[in-house]
Amino acid sequence: MPQLLPEPANVTDLDKCRELLRNGSKSFFAASLLLPKSVRDPATALYAFCRVADDAVDLSGDPTAALAGLHRRLDRIYAGRPFDHAVDRAVAAEVARFALPRAVMDALLDGFAWDAEGRRYDDLSSVLAYSARVAATVGVLMTLLMGERDPQTLACACDLGVAMQLTNIARDVGEDSRNGRLYLPRNWLIEEGIDPDAWLAAPVFDARIGRVVRRLLDVADGLYRRSCAGIRALPPDCRAAIHAARLVYSEIGHLVAAGGYDSVSGRAVVSKGRKLALVVQACAPGWLMHAPVSDAALTEVQFLIDAVAAEPRRAPTRAPVPFSLLRPMKGFRRRTVGVVELFERVLARENAVDDRFSITGAERAGQN
Repeated sequence: MPQLLPEPANVTDLDKCRELLRNGSKSFFAASLLLPKSVRDPATALYAFCRVADDAVDLSGDPTAALAGLHRRLDRIYAGRPFDHAVDRAVAAEVARFALPRAVMDALLDGFAWDAEGRRYDDLSSVLAYSARVAATVGVLMTLLMGERDPQTLACACDLGVAMQLTNIARDVGEDSRNGRLYLPRNWLIEEGIDPDAWLAAPVFDARIGRVVRRLLDVADGLYRRSCAGIRALPPDCRAAIHAARLVYSEIGHLVAAGGYDSVSGRAVVSKGRKLALVVQACAPGWLMHAPVSDAALTEVQFLIDAVAAEPRRAPTRAPVPFSLLRPMKGFRRRTVGVVELFERVLARENAVDDRFSITGAERAGQN
């Protein structure tokens, strides 16, 4: 007899989660329309919790106390006794339904904590460890919601999340520095003859910073290539959106390169037209034939994969919609752009954006 999934989140609680996201995270609300309902609903609950957690830390005068409160909420969620709050009840239902490991959710909160405490990142490994918490966790959770628990698929999801976060860091060097944050590996700056603290006090672009940004994007490019095998392993009705996110984020790195790796003076932005072109590319089936076999997981994300393997509860594999039965392409590309923008929203740190420097895909093509 087939194993039945535990009951999903209560419809009323999910409606309240959607209302929260409709009012406070419009990009997610629009983007979620692309996801299959079996993934969309639990993703709504999880992202609503992330929204609540983000607000709790950002709006608190005491981030440490706010994070302690969030951990208490997780204690109750994982005990099956959530606080009387729609988001907590919805998350508790999906945690039980999909056997989401507590360690992954704790790691996500660790990312909030590391930002709140202004942690220093002395080398690439420490940057990767940060990216594991703020981005690879999201990749793992989404993969579990899609019904996939294979360690190699999860490793590829982590590769994609980390690559996207490294791209974020490379793109936002100026924005972050003006907010007193530095995510570039400090030892790379020192190798270039730059004192990280002195530079952070008066950030300016020169060729040395450009070389550091290029090194980081080179690491990201390798991870984007590795992630393909994991996308190929996803259910057919989920692949295009995730592949589109991969292509668009990789394109951000290309635009930074086209600007001479100067992400201090401004911020590279992929135009909506270029996003649409990449979505068309993502929907083409041919790329699946050439997805390379991934290498071993990054050391810095292995704890997330181990947490899934150690989870005693096993959620049944989700039955995907056959590719031949997917909804017509009308509107699909527009909605896929929405999912790409969801990834941008999830990974973005909530800082003011400097739009003085923007290179579109067409402008980049003209420079080549």
